[in-house]
Amino acid sequence: METAGKEEISVEDEAVDKNVFKDCSKIAFYRYIYRMNFQEWDYWVKVCICVLHICRRQKQQRSRKSIYQALLESVTTGKESTRFQVVNKATKVSLLAEIYGIEGNIFRLKINEETPLKPRYEVPDVLTNKPSTVRLVSGSGDTGSLILADGKGDLKCHITANPFKVDLVSEEEVVMSINSLGQLYFEHLQIPLKQRVTKENEEGASVDTSQENQEDLGLWEEKFGKFVDVKVNGPASVGLDFSLHGFEHLYGIPQHAESHQLKNTGNGDAYRLYNLDVYGYKIHDKMGIYGSVPYLLAHKPGRTLGIFWLNASETLVEVNTEPAAKYTLTQMGPVAAKQKVRSRTDVRWMSESGIIDVFLLTGPMPSDVFKQYSYLTGTQAMPPLFSLGYHQCRWNYENEQDVKAVDAGFDEHNIPYDVMWLDIEHTEGKRYFTWDKKRFPNPKRLQELLRSKKRKLVVISDPHIKVDPDYSVYTKAKGQGFFVKNHEGGDFEGVCWPGLSSYLDFTSPKVREWYSGLFAFSAYQGSTDILHIWNDMNEPSVFRGPELTMQKSAIHHGNWEHRELHNIYGFYQQMATAEGLIQRSKGKERPFVLTRSFFAGSQKYGAVWTGDNTAEWSYLKISIPMLLTLSITGISFCGADVGGFIGNPEAELLVRWYQAGAYQPFFRGHATMNTKRREPWLFGERHTQLIREAVKERYTLLPYWYSLFYRAHVAAEPVVRPLWTEFPNELETFGVEDEYMLGSALLVHPVTEPKATTVDVFLPGSNEVWYGSKTFAYWEGARTVKIPVALDTGSAMGEFYLDDGHSFQYLHQKQFLHRKFSFCSDVLMNSCADEKGHYPSKHVVEKIFILGLKKQPSAVTTHSPDGKDQPVAFTYCAKTSTLSLEKLSLNIGADWEVHIK
Repeated sequence: METAGKEEISVEDEAVDKNVFKDCSKIAFYRYIYRMNFQEWDYWVKVCICVLHICRRQKQQRSRKSIYQALLESVTTGKESTRFQVVNKATKVSLLAEIYGIEGNIFRLKINEETPLKPRYEVPDVLTNKPSTVRLVSGSGDTGSLILADGKGDLKCHITANPFKVDLVSEEEVVMSINSLGQLYFEHLQIPLKQRVTKENEEGASVDTSQENQEDLGLWEEKFGKFVDVKVNGPASVGLDFSLHGFEHLYGIPQHAESHQLKNTGNGDAYRLYNLDVYGYKIHDKMGIYGSVPYLLAHKPGRTLGIFWLNASETLVEVNTEPAAKYTLTQMGPVAAKQKVRSRTDVRWMSESGIIDVFLLTGPMPSDVFKQYSYLTGTQAMPPLFSLGYHQCRWNYENEQDVKAVDAGFDEHNIPYDVMWLDIEHTEGKRYFTWDKKRFPNPKRLQELLRSKKRKLVVISDPHIKVDPDYSVYTKAKGQGFFVKNHEGGDFEGVCWPGLSSYLDFTSPKVREWYSGLFAFSAYQGSTDILHIWNDMNEPSVFRGPELTMQKSAIHHGNWEHRELHNIYGFYQQMATAEGLIQRSKGKERPFVLTRSFFAGSQKYGAVWTGDNTAEWSYLKISIPMLLTLSITGISFCGADVGGFIGNPEAELLVRWYQAGAYQPFFRGHATMNTKRREPWLFGERHTQLIREAVKERYTLLPYWYSLFYRAHVAAEPVVRPLWTEFPNELETFGVEDEYMLGSALLVHPVTEPKATTVDVFLPGSNEVWYGSKTFAYWEGARTVKIPVALDTGSAMGEFYLDDGHSFQYLHQKQFLHRKFSFCSDVLMNSCADEKGHYPSKHVVEKIFILGLKKQPSAVTTHSPDGKDQPVAFTYCAKTSTLSLEKLSLNIGADWEVHIK
């Protein structure tokens, strides 16, 4: 939802005002981080004169030498890491570097102040467990270098002392270099200027004038509009560069309304990771919106790498790709030899505060990188089955009668759906965990109506709590000190939907525990076990704050400033909400929680959507690369509001959005309050029929969806996948973002242009055969066709997963069914994929369609383990090469074979 509205709170005009949000030129640490390494040239005098030109001038200095040197004589090797000092040659101040080898071909590099003025923030709670370390074996390299290798010896870290550089070597090839451009940057915490002046005056010492220059330049006090951000211990930004050798294709670092493949940055441009409430966000823009995952992947034929930058403060990422040059002339004695030059992509990470804590995922295949990242941050939570169906939402369904009418409309028009949603108007004056007594006088009665149709209800719960002494949630939280504080020590107060509000400090374990308890049936009056939760506005959104969010100087649990952990705030609310729903069921039922703000690891707690999109064709089109990027960075359960949240879609656009949404993981129709009603049956019978067919297609494939989510949960396989992950050696797939694989068996190409009758679909795989899902027509791969298609093959594999659809018994009692289907040499086999599972099922296979069969069989029989063969009636269509087997009754949980003769 929603920084919009025409009520007592109205920020719609502000939110779309370009001056509300910063571009890179207004981010102080980005402007000044380039000042590094200029101490040797009387830097501070120069910067006072040339501050407006510093970005451009510093970017021209990329080839300068690093000012950091590793002191290899300081190397110590412990049980977990190898430690050594890295010294700034200009200031003589040391940093402490640590390199870890982690199970599964992962390296971790940490760089921190050796003796900080006070502890610097290190992101907690994201890593699933303490990673199992692999002891690194050190060996001497050339003079002034050190080689660290894992036990296998096929991956090595080559550390060069002067200038400090780390090369990641695989099979004797350097695949990644760290600090090869000399852009390691680390601002040390400092004593405030006034305290320093007082101390130095008392001691008769001279004041450091460079500190005064920093004050003048806004490094200690950053101004933006009417807001002033005071940095108590001065600027504390960090940065580091990574060179990826042979790579031209990078992906990841959501969330941006941008292409799937990362673009080059330059001229003060960078990808921004800073969670913000951006109503009607601009597309094809690198501005940060609702969530941040500081993780990117680089891919080339034969190798995939990942870089996970574990930092929750405002972060900027620069990307610069230099394509391969065919030849360059290198003088070798009297002969000029031709030499091929590899492509390279340089990535520079910069964060406002914290430490450098980066994980290098070495692959080598995309599936390996997915597993390595999930080992660190967790896999996608196994969703309850109902949540994979269609969801109906609006800001707001007016009252109980309105909800009943919409619910009945789906039945009347024969359109399946599983979940009804209620936005903020269902509460009493935007007080969460309450019900408006006039609009929803009997919420349990409404839920029982939905339950009778096996449907669920989702209601909203935001992090802001109305300042109201008569509101029990507020008074209890205030009494226990559970709100975020302002820098003066009082409760932070900002304006959001209820008016003046305080914000729960979800970074505190005690606050999360208390908040989780609010979902208990005894605490949340009117709730039942079919009620699930939607966390919105949790960037956090503060209507009259800087960039519509919380001041960076606000104070959280542990006395940490908000600047340190801004991007992880929403992550903590979703964590607490999911835990609350699990506790509510005494650990028996899986929760469903949707969040707008997210961070690395949010996949462990539920689903994510792309926020306040607009009812325009361009937003439908951009939703595909946005969801692909979320998927490859661990968040499989993602979707975009069907129809567009803002505005009124024309009928054709709405139909096309339903058709696209049916093949996206989270499938919800949603609209803002000032739009026309758009329930699926309000656009004429022809369009109603098309929407009905799209929604029914979703339900037809629900067993497949559920099996894909099981694989995402247990094996970190993305549910929707860009083509390059399934065809990692085919260059033609690397830039494709208008189509994708749904699992490994279906290729999806949504229609995203008006009045389109055909679409050009690229079919990868020179050895693949592709079949139309409705016509059964087939094409060979490595070509483009003008017909939407689905995937099947002459020799095929597939899986089917089944459990009760809602509980955790699949974990505790192994009550699940996991079957494997294989078709080879004219035999279709159903066998057990996991012997640990035991789940009695009455489900049977009634029909089987086999595509691509070149000739009509003479007979078809089923074969069971007891040796009994039964003939099967069949029909064969030579035009489509399709064999149809019907009137079967084959138990899905039993072993059997179908033989074609």
